[in-house]
Amino acid sequence: MRVNQRTVDVPEAWTGASLLSFLRDHLGLTGTKFGCGKGLCGACTVHLDGTAVRSCLTPVSAVGDAAVTTIEGLGGERATHPVQRAWHELAVPQCGYCQAGQMMSAAALLTRDGAPSEESITQAMEGNLCRCGTYPRIRKAIHRAAAIERGEAPQGAE
Repeated sequence: MRVNQRTVDVPEAWTGASLLSFLRDHLGLTGTKFGCGKGLCGACTVHLDGTAVRSCLTPVSAVGDAAVTTIEGLGGERATHPVQRAWHELAVPQCGYCQAGQMMSAAALLTRDGAPSEESITQAMEGNLCRCGTYPRIRKAIHRAAAIERGEAPQGAE
């Protein structure tokens, strides 16, 4: 399996496990969070070939040759992803528990749509829940991440 651009072995004992358990418990990639365990909250969101999926519902055996990207691999080893930069610039997280899943869904959206409308943000993010209610900051950060990807300076900067 390819995880964050590295090839990792999948022991036979893990083939029936969820991708979330494999990532967290076998590989130690704890940025991906366990939330509801039913695919309803989005805390466990990762990318499979760039598409946001719920890792709690994805069996390891279903991954096949797809590239798995977690929050640890979102920006690579040397660069911060625009979504991560925007989240930091706008101080989006409150408790932070859901934020990895939020960022993974936002990054997948921006891969498909470099200038998302409010409606497309709503559709892309509707399955990611935040108990702290950081939704307005998340929306601003998605717009800011899109601007970063387009090479635009932050608002108020000269």
